[in-house]
Order: sequence, then structure tokens, then C-alpha cells
Amino acid sequence: MREVPKQTVMAIKSYQNQAQLLVKNYLFADPFIPFTSILGGILACKVAYDLTQLISNFYSKTYPGLTKIQRVEWNNRGISTVHAIFISALSLYLVFWSNLFSDELAGLLVFRSSPLSTFGLGVSVGYFVSDLAMILWLYPSLGGIEYVIHHSLSGIAVAYSMFTGEAQLYTYMVLISEVTTPEINIRWYLDTAGMKRSTAYLINGIVIFLAWLVIKMHIFGYILVFGVPAVLATMNLMWFGKIIKGVLKTLAKRQ
Repeated sequence: MREVPKQTVMAIKSYQNQAQLLVKNYLFADPFIPFTSILGGILACKVAYDLTQLISNFYSKTYPGLTKIQRVEWNNRGISTVHAIFISALSLYLVFWSNLFSDELAGLLVFRSSPLSTFGLGVSVGYFVSDLAMILWLYPSLGGIEYVIHHSLSGIAVAYSMFTGEAQLYTYMVLISEVTTPEINIRWYLDTAGMKRSTAYLINGIVIFLAWLVIKMHIFGYILVFGVPAVLATMNLMWFGKIIKGVLKTLAKRQ
């Protein structure tokens, strides 16, 4: 096997070192984290969309038979599922397990932040921007005015907390509610696949009901963070009411 010249190896290592310095000193330097994380979130949305499309084409019998707009929504829900898993896991870690918001540290909780917490919020802003852009581009196929309002207010609130470093604890408390998004998307997938009478659909509906019941304990976070609690709380109650009706309707059909 032909040996790589020493000068070539040294040149490669030099480029690697320069790339690491670029990432450390610029891309992930504190002043640039908000911007790079937003761009990263947008890029992640594009990757999630393409992967959902690729995987569904190979492994889903339902996907090829969907209309064009149904396939777009199918892929779009793949984006929201990936974002929900990421941000809810990070939120749970930062709120309950990390020492960032611990009582052992000095200083007011409302002003605490870290590169990781700021990065996570930036990724979330990137998601809200991407998803809102798709909703507006295909309006109203992916959601009506309530989705536009929800994404706009949420994106602005999260962006404010990210750029200022204020109220990040309470912002992450609210973002824990994203834990219900994968279940809601699974419910849509099962419905679209004609599995509304399946046991999986019933179990998923019960899980959504229980998850939303627990999440409602964090409604105080809306009051502290967003400044628009009446709008968001009303929308959440409307969706929660639809979930309850769906569960009751499914249970009635199985009797």
C-alpha cells in the first residue's frame, strides 16, 4: 500500500487544526452561538424532512399512495417530531438534572444561561422559522391561522430569551410541553394509514391525554415568559378539548 507523504499528512493536520479553531473561536464562540444555532436548526429541519421522505418511501406502504400535499405534511411532521424529541429532552435535562438552575448557585434564576441552553433555544428558533415558512408557503394546507399565531408568538418569545439570556429556565419549562408532539404526530400517521381502529391508535390517544394532563402543571411558565398567556393558553385548551373528544370517540367505537 502506498504511503502518504509526510508533508501531506502535516498539511491535513494543519487544516484540521484551523477548522477546529474556526469552530471554537467563531462558530461556537458565545457571541455567535445564537446565529449558528439558528442556522443549525434550519439545516436540521431540512435533513429531517429529506430523511423522513427517504425512509417513508422504503418502509411505508401508505406513503407512496398519498397525495402530494399529504406527503409534504407527512415529511413536515417528521421535522416537528425530531425537534420535539431534541428540545423536550434538553429541557428536561436543563430544568431537572443540570446545575444551571440549581439553588446552590448564586444569582437570580431569571438571568441564568449557558452556551448549551442558548444553543438549544437557537435550534428551536430555527425550527419555528422553518416550520412557519412552510405553513405560510402552503397556507392553509399545513395549518390555519392558529398555527401561524402559535409559531410566531413562540418563535419571538424563544428568540428573546435566547438573545437576552433572560427567563431561560421558564422558557425551557414551557418547551417541555413539546414532549406531546411525537404522540400527536403518531396519531396523525396512524389515522392517515387507515389504522384509526387499531389498538396502537387507542393506546396513543390515552398517552396523549395523560401527557397533556401533566403538562398543564407548567401553565405558570406561560405567564412568566411569553406575556401572551391568554392567547396560548386558550389555544392549548382548545386542542386539549379536541384530544379528549377524540379519545372518547375512539372508546365509544370500540364498545
